[in-house]
Amino acid sequence: MDLVRESFIRDIGKELLEENVAVFAGAGMSAGSGFVNWAELLRPIAEELGLDVDKESDLVSLAQYHCNANGNNRSQLNQRLIEEFSQDAKLTENHEILCRLPIKTFWTTNYDKLLEKALSSSGKVADVKFTKDQLSTTKPRRDAVIYKMHGDVEHPHDAVLTKDDYERYHVKMEQYLSALKGDLISKIFIFIGFSFTDPNLDYILSRVRIAYDGSQRRHYCFIKKISLESGEEEVDFKYRERKQELFVNDLNRFNVKAILIDDYSEITELLRVVEFNYKKKTIFISGAAHEYGAYGEKDTLEFVHRLSGKLIAEGYKIVSGFGLGIGSAVISGALEQIYMRGNNTINDQLILRPFPQSSNSRVPLKEVWSHYRKDMISHAGISIFLFGNKVNDGDIVNSNGMQEEYDISKSKGVLVIPVGATGYMAEELWSKEIENPPSKFSKLISDLNDKTDTLNQLEHKILEIIKVKINQGEV
Repeated sequence: MDLVRESFIRDIGKELLEENVAVFAGAGMSAGSGFVNWAELLRPIAEELGLDVDKESDLVSLAQYHCNANGNNRSQLNQRLIEEFSQDAKLTENHEILCRLPIKTFWTTNYDKLLEKALSSSGKVADVKFTKDQLSTTKPRRDAVIYKMHGDVEHPHDAVLTKDDYERYHVKMEQYLSALKGDLISKIFIFIGFSFTDPNLDYILSRVRIAYDGSQRRHYCFIKKISLESGEEEVDFKYRERKQELFVNDLNRFNVKAILIDDYSEITELLRVVEFNYKKKTIFISGAAHEYGAYGEKDTLEFVHRLSGKLIAEGYKIVSGFGLGIGSAVISGALEQIYMRGNNTINDQLILRPFPQSSNSRVPLKEVWSHYRKDMISHAGISIFLFGNKVNDGDIVNSNGMQEEYDISKSKGVLVIPVGATGYMAEELWSKEIENPPSKFSKLISDLNDKTDTLNQLEHKILEIIKVKINQGEV
């Protein structure tokens, strides 16, 4: 991994903990969902003017020419916007990862609603702003703000499309640009799918650079490396390559570090690492017990209490859903350590999601519980599984809820640690992990089914496995 990528992972990870990261999304981010870029949006407009969009580099002027040719009537441009960006497109993994992370500020030049959709699917409330008047209002209980610089597909008449729109922007949207300037000064930005050809952003970056020369915030962007096109002469390729090199160097004036990629999938891989690094310090403890096997109830609850306290003491955050028998010990151990440390609030190190026991809505209780499980596990990078049994018609059976929590953890790429020695469903899940193709991690947990281990020995093994995985930094 090159130095810029390492810096990106380190810097973004550090600033995420302070909730100080912002995203600037360009057209390239929406392209993965099937939306057109500017060239394709304007292709029929260019044809109507007798021009070839593939030969044009100034697409803003192209939109203006069409407006001029139709007596300043932009209805066809507006219709193109509605046709192309109103479709219900599938989210990309990049959208999903960024909206799961604690990022509260999104800027975009896109007209679509993918960011809104991604935040909603992550259970977050988005406060969308695309006019200066909206800056003075705040949506209740908002989790993130989306600033749509060029407007929204549902309001095409106000969208920034033509040269006239760009020329008036600094006057018409002065407060909006001031808000962007403030964020560029105070936050670290991830520019994704953005070409840096937008004159409004260039205007702001230039002024931030002049005002804070030598002390600008570092930002990051992704740029696809120039590659040799089919039938292209080597001399032309080298020319384009040199031009890109000069462009990347010029971005340094604004303290924007470019991460050069060969394929767009590399962006997703880097974001996965960032997400794992952020979540790996959050541990979901899945445990349910009506009976406690050979260990006995008293010793088991003391073990869970002690394990939870040690995790808190070592700086981890715990997620719990009040599992039968086990949940109370998790919470009491965590709370005791939080109060002893005295330098963190409960919310900093403990996420609680008590399961509702009845539902008065039309949604079945089982569905509500599934939603709760997905919400809890979405915060975690590691899941620990202990015991896992319940009473069903007078019989002790393995917990299907724990099985679901295991399946959700696996689907979300969460590292699972089933403690087989505690028996019941945890032992079944341990067997599944061991049956999987051998890996470094399966070798680590293979020693967690020794029934001769004391609870103190199990506690030591669990903590050591977590330390190893954290240090490896694997996804």
